[in-house]
Amino acid sequence: MSGRRSASGRGATLDEVDYYELLGVRRDASAGEVKSAYRALAKVMHPDTGGTAGTFRLLKSAYETLSDSRRRAEYDRGTATQAAPPPPAPRTKRRMYRDEPAFVPAAVDVPPSTLPWWHLTKHQPRIGYVRTPGHAPAVGTALAGALLAVPLLLPGSLPPFLLVCWLALVAAAIAVAVRLARLYLAALRAQRAAQAEFGERTVFGVADAEPVGERLTADLLVNYLARLPGARVFHGLSRPGSVFADVEHAVLCGHRLVLIESKLWLPGHYEVDDDGSLWRNGHPFRGGSSDLFEAVAAFAEHLPGVDVRGVVLVYPSRSGEITTDETPGLGVSTMTPTGFVREVGGWLADDCAIVDHHVLRAVRARVVREPAA
Repeated sequence: MSGRRSASGRGATLDEVDYYELLGVRRDASAGEVKSAYRALAKVMHPDTGGTAGTFRLLKSAYETLSDSRRRAEYDRGTATQAAPPPPAPRTKRRMYRDEPAFVPAAVDVPPSTLPWWHLTKHQPRIGYVRTPGHAPAVGTALAGALLAVPLLLPGSLPPFLLVCWLALVAAAIAVAVRLARLYLAALRAQRAAQAEFGERTVFGVADAEPVGERLTADLLVNYLARLPGARVFHGLSRPGSVFADVEHAVLCGHRLVLIESKLWLPGHYEVDDDGSLWRNGHPFRGGSSDLFEAVAAFAEHLPGVDVRGVVLVYPSRSGEITTDETPGLGVSTMTPTGFVREVGGWLADDCAIVDHHVLRAVRARVVREPAA
């Protein structure tokens, strides 16, 4: 990507929180001590045990920063700089980040008529869970019938050699027909089992109501992408090897899976560099981070044959414009909600004619929490 630069990391800090104090460890704590502290706190701060989603994400950010030697060194340098007396600055510059405490970003409003893929939501019926070879028994039967009719089309009786060949072909045709019939019946059984397990359900898991970005994204997915035939929406997925809800949202369509994070960040231009570094307005962004890089790699390994990508959806935290460069870095892109609907919706629409129940079941198994019955 032209004009893009590399950064040594994508660590993030919050001025109001000291990661060492949050984890309750000394500044010279070993990696093992950091890990033990995180595990102990995670048990009581996880949303499922009474904690809040925001606090738990902050805990994870502290652990991921202090357990990585490179990111920890950058964090220590940053906090040391912050500890020094800051240069004088107009008070209005500091207030610009916090002068709209009641600000709520607007919900996405893309006219469906402007979406090139929207016609699929109206004219293509919702498909089944597998693509059953409905023509297979007919093809096998027709082939066997045609071979059986060969002697009737030839004058006189067949020579012994041709008769043996004909009988061999008939036997082979019957074997093919039986094989196709078995495949067809197995596909039907798999489809019925998937329909009994999933029905017409298109949304799995529970979306957090806070922060507001997650609620806006959940509404966006239901109003737009879930309309695609074959689309399935997930909230709160644990990445392979984890037991926590590491991925806020995901959409599966055919053999394409997009993992999504929602962020409320300051107005500006955001992008992800080739090495996975976050940038804002041409400078390394230290106001936030993303867990999608690890999640995309983990799901790609967990689901061979599935095209996995990640999207950081950026909403403004105050009045102002958000712009993004959608070029991915390590499989992850930054996008505005409107750009996400247009670009990712079209990407998923290219493979929306089938639901692979094997993939669906594998992704569904990563949902951490289901709605109460």
